[in-house]
Amino acid sequence: MLDPLVVEDLIDRALREDIGFCDLTSELVIPADARADFMINTRHDIVVAGLDIAAQVFRRRVPNCTIEVFVKDGARAARGTRLARITGVARGLLAAERTALNILQHLTGIATETAKYVERIKGTGAVLIDTRKTLPGLRAVEKHAVQLGGGRNHRLGLSDGILIKDNHISVCGSIRAAVARAKAGVPVLTRIEVECDRLDQVREAVEAGADMILLDNMDTATMREAVKIVGGKIPLEASGGITLDTVREKAESGVDYISTGRITQSAPAADIGLDVTITT
Repeated sequence: MLDPLVVEDLIDRALREDIGFCDLTSELVIPADARADFMINTRHDIVVAGLDIAAQVFRRRVPNCTIEVFVKDGARAARGTRLARITGVARGLLAAERTALNILQHLTGIATETAKYVERIKGTGAVLIDTRKTLPGLRAVEKHAVQLGGGRNHRLGLSDGILIKDNHISVCGSIRAAVARAKAGVPVLTRIEVECDRLDQVREAVEAGADMILLDNMDTATMREAVKIVGGKIPLEASGGITLDTVREKAESGVDYISTGRITQSAPAADIGLDVTITT
């Protein structure tokens, strides 16, 4: 779940960035006492994410505004669905509009894209997980959106787990040496994962005592061989070049997890609009 302090910090930074000194257009064009009634609508099929945050953005600018949320985060919404209604002082709501929609559209896009991947591997036994390929400053909310779309989270940050990658191995000298160093100081509840792009590395990682192996950019046939080598002793993660077109084939190789940065780094923003229904 998202920590309220993380959300508050995101909203503060986003509003400060967008508004600057003031919303010059609204201050000059909109009467101070004008009120407006807005409706948030989706223009295509989505999995909703970030609606609660968007509501908090509006409340930050207009604390006494009225917000009705019709669809919960994590729910599927068909094209044309009304997501929420916001009523209050027009100047403040207009100042918050772009920030609220940016967050809502971005996070909903991630949840919607994640749901497509989850649906594509349904029944294989593999679990879709995300990566650290997130926009700086938005990792917590982006990974939350992945969960809302039906995926799971990998590491939240570098301190959350040990993933020994090719560059670590090159500097350290070998997988065996890297794992031994990690085991000597790792917190007792933290797993050690090793990235492998060859089958001999998979064997070495198993023998070294890795808790999990990442199969990096392996073709499906090689991944099946890796599954046989490991024999269910430790979990396997497939990663690298995973797309909607390839994810099912990779999942059917017998791996336990499939990770892709496309669900966060490359997810298209959802088409969601804010439309005025009444002004007074």
